Amino acid sequence: MKIAVTGSSGLIGSALISAIERRGDSAIRVVRGTARTTEIAWDINAGTIEASKLEGIDAVVHLAGAGIGDNKWTNAYKALLLESRTMGTSLICETIAALTNKPKVFVSGSAIGFYGDRGDQSLSEQDTRGSGFLSDLVVAWEGAASGAVDAGIRTALLRTGVVLSRDGGALKAQLPFFKLGIGGRIGDGTQYLSWIAIEDHVAAILHIIDSNISGPVNLTAPNPCSNAEFTTALGRAVGRPTFVPTPKFAVDLRLGKEAARELLFSSTRVLPEVLVDSGFIFSHPTIEEALEATL
Repeated sequence: MKIAVTGSSGLIGSALISAIERRGDSAIRVVRGTARTTEIAWDINAGTIEASKLEGIDAVVHLAGAGIGDNKWTNAYKALLLESRTMGTSLICETIAALTNKPKVFVSGSAIGFYGDRGDQSLSEQDTRGSGFLSDLVVAWEGAASGAVDAGIRTALLRTGVVLSRDGGALKAQLPFFKLGIGGRIGDGTQYLSWIAIEDHVAAILHIIDSNISGPVNLTAPNPCSNAEFTTALGRAVGRPTFVPTPKFAVDLRLGKEAARELLFSSTRVLPEVLVDSGFIFSHPTIEEALEATL
């Protein structure tokens, strides 16, 4: 099987490329700038892509997009977050829709930010959108994939939670503080964290490619936990105390108030109903197992 991957140098993309190759399939990177013979070049801002190299590809996994938590959410950065997702998704969907030999499946990145701050409500793919910038972003992002859907290409939307990896993302940023014994809960710690180990995330993508799944798919572990439960589990994993809460002002200073509120203080309890119903088996279903395996 030939699988093209955008965002192939990112945290999830790199792990996915390795997993594709381990199982004996061909991974084709979609890259910015000059591409090697075995790669596909594209330029989102210019609206160009080497379409001929996508002919005969079996699956396309689209993971490219600016990092949600990489910078404060200024108006300019929020515009970049939106454009990097919608423009890239529209470009690749319009391209594969026009191919003679279209891919059988298009798997596009998305996020659980779709659901917004919902307290302790259990959320499945059947639930409605929430409110806030992240929800608006995800609605536009998923809507940009309509070109593939309209062309009859099976399309799955990866509503991803917090991906746990020691190589990047939120966990890598938190580890130094927890190892020093100064990591702690955020706020009152009651807000739900919907997470997934990177091993399970990558395995779920391949499962989706191999199955007949389409539409939104929650890529989260089956046991979301509170921030306080996550804090305790991470402290135990690194053998350090977690008594001191993280000051709200420190989080606001790092991310800005809007991003901090939506990324860290909101509560989103998401369940992977579609994955579970399709027979997917999680290797790390609990936060304790996931952190032990990751660290």
